[in-house]
Amino acid sequence: MSVYDFKANDIKGEEINLSDYKGKVLMIVNTASECGLTPQFEGLEELYQEYGDQGFEILGFPCNQFANQDSGTNEEIKEFCQLNYGVSFKMFEKIKVNGNDAHPLFKFLKKETGSLLGGIIKWNFTKFLIDREGNVVNRYAPTTEPTKTRADIEELL
Repeated sequence: MSVYDFKANDIKGEEINLSDYKGKVLMIVNTASECGLTPQFEGLEELYQEYGDQGFEILGFPCNQFANQDSGTNEEIKEFCQLNYGVSFKMFEKIKVNGNDAHPLFKFLKKETGSLLGGIIKWNFTKFLIDREGNVVNRYAPTTEPTKTRADIEELL
């Protein structure tokens, strides 16, 4: 099983097969619009602009499970990200990342990195780095600045 076995709705509600990203290096992130870490959108966009033409994609998944920090609608989240941070990478519908109702993709990501943090996501902006074969190769803490992952991304590209 790999990341490519999952589907998710993008922020406009269209179903996306993650197999569409086969052969690309991915960073999958649970995001929030009203969090102290929200400025990380800037670093994520910087990475996307720097490496996007080399086969790197960022998939952002808004989540409201941590202190109600992404309470807006999908449309409001999309507008916020574009207006405030110029986000041009793919954003998906708001999901849950923990609990019984967690999105299957995030259940998989946590299982693959379960020995770290006991298989839960502790906060917004947890980042997962995926290789070109769809394997989870690294997990970064919410406080890890996106640009600090640059060397790992370059190694996979």
